[in-house]
Amino acid sequence: MTQDEVRRQELGDFLRTRRARVSPANVGLLVTPRRRTPGLRREEVAQLAGISATWYTWLEQKRPIRVSPRALDNLARVLQLKPAERVQLFQLAMRQPVVDANVKHESVSAPIQQILDQLGSMPAFVRGRRWDILAWNRSARAFFFDFQRVPPEERNLVWLIFTHPELRSLMVDWEPRAQDIVARFRLDYGRHAGDLHFLQLVERLNAVSPEFADWWPRFDVLPQIEGRKQYRHPGVGLIVAEHTTFTLTDNSDLRITVFSGADEKSIARLQRAVAAHESGLRTRNQRRHRIAYRAS
Repeated sequence: MTQDEVRRQELGDFLRTRRARVSPANVGLLVTPRRRTPGLRREEVAQLAGISATWYTWLEQKRPIRVSPRALDNLARVLQLKPAERVQLFQLAMRQPVVDANVKHESVSAPIQQILDQLGSMPAFVRGRRWDILAWNRSARAFFFDFQRVPPEERNLVWLIFTHPELRSLMVDWEPRAQDIVARFRLDYGRHAGDLHFLQLVERLNAVSPEFADWWPRFDVLPQIEGRKQYRHPGVGLIVAEHTTFTLTDNSDLRITVFSGADEKSIARLQRAVAAHESGLRTRNQRRHRIAYRAS
């Protein structure tokens, strides 16, 4: 399929799942015992939105038709879309914001890496448009995941969360948090619907993770937000961490995520985890030097 065909398919499936979620009673429709359709029927959505039933049907059927902001606003109202879902609707239907088809190679500049390194015991990493991990500091390796241990093609945050047991055990309440990550990833996927690299990643995840394969067809979307989460670190115990994500001004597809201890106990444990990791690195480096010296 072409990139535009993938986008239209994503739009049609998104509308269908949102329509099935709306209770007819909540929009003033009479519900009879013989009703079998989950949620609203297509013609009911069209009538409530003040649009043609044929036009709306074509929209769900992935046909290449033109849409207007007013029609999308009406659909968002009828389908009771949340703010992030409304963004997804406009992204899929109108390509807003417009995404550059000529995607540039993603990289992190030396000043950004320097900022990461100077954050000390605050773990931080940079991810790209597809959630590939592009850069990190040593604290991120100590607390979250040692990205250097996996090949570059596996340094993807969604992939790691669904395929590496150590990340699953690190994250307290993994299942609801992983579902949220799928929904946040889906919002970026919609912005780049049809991107070959996104499609390949989703295909791989569907193949290796039953949970991802179950949650992905729900078409749930969530915005990127700050938060406080619990982590069960194998070396120092429970850490409560705040996480904040910043968008780089020169490239909105690149985002920096920074973790900080939420209380004094968590700050101390985070510092201990980083210190233990640094000590282990020094020990391994000294061992390598001794082996290299003897071999020479």
